[in-house]
Amino acid sequence: MTNNYTNTRIEYHILQSFPVTCLNRDDVGAPKSAMVGGVQRARVSSQCWKRQVRLAMQEFGIKLGIRTKKVESLITENCIELGASEEQATKCGDLISSTFVKEKKGKNGGDDAIEPSVGDDNDTLLFWSQKEIQTIAESFKNIGFDTDKFFTAKDKKKWPGQLASLIGKSKHDLAMNALDIVLFGRMVAKAAEMNVEAAASFSHAISTHKVSNEVEFFTALDDSTGTTAHMGSLEYNSATYYRYISLDLGQLAQTMGEADLKKAVEAFTKALFVAVPTARQTTQSGASPWEFARVMVRKGQRLQVPFEAPVKARDSGFLQPSIDTLKEYLDKKEKLTGSLFGKQAAYDWGEDENFSIDALVESLQSHVQ
Repeated sequence: MTNNYTNTRIEYHILQSFPVTCLNRDDVGAPKSAMVGGVQRARVSSQCWKRQVRLAMQEFGIKLGIRTKKVESLITENCIELGASEEQATKCGDLISSTFVKEKKGKNGGDDAIEPSVGDDNDTLLFWSQKEIQTIAESFKNIGFDTDKFFTAKDKKKWPGQLASLIGKSKHDLAMNALDIVLFGRMVAKAAEMNVEAAASFSHAISTHKVSNEVEFFTALDDSTGTTAHMGSLEYNSATYYRYISLDLGQLAQTMGEADLKKAVEAFTKALFVAVPTARQTTQSGASPWEFARVMVRKGQRLQVPFEAPVKARDSGFLQPSIDTLKEYLDKKEKLTGSLFGKQAAYDWGEDENFSIDALVESLQSHVQ
């Protein structure tokens, strides 16, 4: 399926410097890292920053979807609001939850599946919009909250498909899908009809230069005695990170329609600007905003700067050589790619103090109807 924005992307190439921080921890509490170009780099995983961007969109008037294993409680609450008794509402919630909960295998891994009780070992994390939950609850109300009448198919394997048909995969409506579902996608193993292709792609943020973690030794004193009550150590680092994010306007328009594209671009861009991972923010505050960004509107394949050769510090630190390297790489690729580069516009943010984040948003919005 094609639309006016097919293969059109907004690409965010962001440089962001942080002092002493541990933005994203591994399984032993140390800052995450990666080997790039033969040297160790600081790293923040894509899912870490993606979640903060998602949550930050609330600040800009976006109603988010809900990711949960406990869909039964959402259905129950909405059915009660529509007049169901607590018993009826609970049965409605349990029915929807059991539709997606994986069945346990019989003894010795046999095929005789055991019907699980709702909430028992449920590892199915689902992404719902509030409008979808309301649609399901209203359907229960229309049949008098009689769970025996909700699904017409006798084969339980067909229930997820029927539910998908009820709520609709896409209604070209922000309220129906929730913008975060549209941006970050949804995968439902038992109901492919509910799948939503993500419009946004996030890379892992990596430092543009070599980084070695350091260790902070600390003690905690007992106020009543003045003696040491506890000693420990924490790892940290400091780095200039390169973040790459691609927003596929064609996919965005296909999923939610074109009417609210400007609103989506504004909320997403501002959320990218303010979102910061939350790890150790009370003890190693990392509240640093963007330092520089080149934001491009292109018709073509995604293009990420690898920073394969680690940047060397100058008297001004790592930031300026990182900016120079980013610009040089993108300019060179534009020349080498020729007509396939498909550039429609490029905006550099961070050097002209008269070009604010609001001005950047307006510039990007000018490329959508």
